[in-house]
Amino acid sequence: MISEQTLSFVILAATMVLFVMGRLRYDLVAFLSLLAAVATGVVTYENAFKGFADDIVIIVGSALVVSAGVARSGLPEYVLQRAAPHIKSPYAVVMFVVTSVAVLSAFVKNIGALALMIPIALRMSRRVGPSPAQLLMPMSFAALIGGLTTLIGTSPNIIVSRFRVETTGQPFSLFDFAPVGAAIAFLGAVYLFVAFRLLPESRKPAATLDEVLDRQDYATEAFLPDGSPIMGEPLSKLIANLGDDVTINAAFRKEAHIAPLPDLAIEPGDVFILVGKPAALQAAIKRAGLRVEGEHRDMPQTATGENPRSIEAIVDPSSPLVGQSAGRMRLHARYDINLLAVSRNDRSFTERLRDIVLQEGDVLVIQGDPAELPERLRDLGCLPLAERAVPLGSVPNMLAPIGILLATMAAAAAGVVPVAIAFFAGAVAMVLFKALTPREAYAAVDWPILMMLGGLIPLSEAIQNNGGAEQIADFLAASAKGLPPSSIIALMMVTAMAATPFLNNAATVLVLAPIAVSFAQDLGYNPDAFLMAVAIGAACDFLTPTGHQCNTMVLRAGGYKFGDYARLGAPLTLLVLLAGVPLILFFWPL
Repeated sequence: MISEQTLSFVILAATMVLFVMGRLRYDLVAFLSLLAAVATGVVTYENAFKGFADDIVIIVGSALVVSAGVARSGLPEYVLQRAAPHIKSPYAVVMFVVTSVAVLSAFVKNIGALALMIPIALRMSRRVGPSPAQLLMPMSFAALIGGLTTLIGTSPNIIVSRFRVETTGQPFSLFDFAPVGAAIAFLGAVYLFVAFRLLPESRKPAATLDEVLDRQDYATEAFLPDGSPIMGEPLSKLIANLGDDVTINAAFRKEAHIAPLPDLAIEPGDVFILVGKPAALQAAIKRAGLRVEGEHRDMPQTATGENPRSIEAIVDPSSPLVGQSAGRMRLHARYDINLLAVSRNDRSFTERLRDIVLQEGDVLVIQGDPAELPERLRDLGCLPLAERAVPLGSVPNMLAPIGILLATMAAAAAGVVPVAIAFFAGAVAMVLFKALTPREAYAAVDWPILMMLGGLIPLSEAIQNNGGAEQIADFLAASAKGLPPSSIIALMMVTAMAATPFLNNAATVLVLAPIAVSFAQDLGYNPDAFLMAVAIGAACDFLTPTGHQCNTMVLRAGGYKFGDYARLGAPLTLLVLLAGVPLILFFWPL
């Protein structure tokens, strides 16, 4: 009869082969692995779905929601955009974006920090340099090393903390990773400041639909509300507050057109026609203390209690809007929607939105009830553009998300409540205080990763419980006999680095962490150093575009080839290994 250990290894090997082949989604591979484990008796019926209730799943999902709320607050963009005009050389651009991504990744999930910084970095690249190909990969690597510094920065840290609970009864705290992680992040950032020149300048990024659409400028209306601090100030002050990415095409006062001259004294109720990209318009309007015209109109309460949503839509040739203006169509009164902005390739608008005569091919930003918008767009003959997220008309609250993040981290760091409870409460608070809508909160969660974790955790536990992990550890201990501690820690780190491109970082830790614990116990060593080595190795894939979502995100945007990753990443991998091993042994002695 085949032993349970043997069955566990066969299922694990098959799982790893399917991960490497890449024919099936990794969450589906995890589900097949779970079903095979249950069918063979390796995992009992009672334990089959325990993984989905594990603290790892709760922490990862909740941290993603909290990160999304912070990113949506606009505060990081506000600070970065204030600093950006002072950056005036390619080297300064690299230092600025690499440092910013690394610091943000400590507190915001690293993939979220990278996504937040890419538009800012591309604008700086166009203005000062270097080319996107020399900028985006260093940013991706900075996001990976920045995530090493806190518990929530990257999934491997969260997962090894859970295995530490099983071993010692105590999880890693929020900042236990900081001594080793911050030192590696600092050394890695210094390397990236210099080594970005290893990447070719000439790579041309592939254009996506979003990028093509983002080349278009939108025209929107914004007005000065009563009590504004710039009331009575010259228009030049408003222009300065709006920044370089937004221009004033026209101004209106009490329905009359007025010349937008720099010395014009601003009055409450003045309406300005602003032109720019949606994200730039949103940030500029908030920065200048203006309000989007139409956003303040009453909207019917949605059935789900969600806030109105803004989407982009293109006017179809058969649309009843063709040849009509928004004012004449009475869009708000008849359709319960607000027209917030209009874009047309060959036209820069100076008239009020309600007076623009629409044409086929015009791109509109429309705000309305999320449940009703699809039907309204069909009625108006408009086609939604791939459900792109458009922030215009949804002014974020800066203070609430930052306060929630600080409270969450303080509660977790002080041990007032378990980390899972702290971040779950933080995620709920993000929705409760309207930093995110329920739809945005659910969209922020990387569901395939959570499903993969839930599916693999029972198999990982079974390998621990049936002695499989200990058997592998015995083999490693025999092989490592006579090796110095530094070589053993390096072996664990290199193994994790080698496995991550094929398994992804979370799966790598789920497979290697129980083996690392047993390996350490067989040698009579403290398992903390081994867990740290696995976490760092799994989080640091600098050699391929597939081992981490950050590397995949910049692949097309930077126009990279597969070999470009090793060109910049191989020396960084060696640096992490050479610095990481002594740092681990110093801060987590065996």
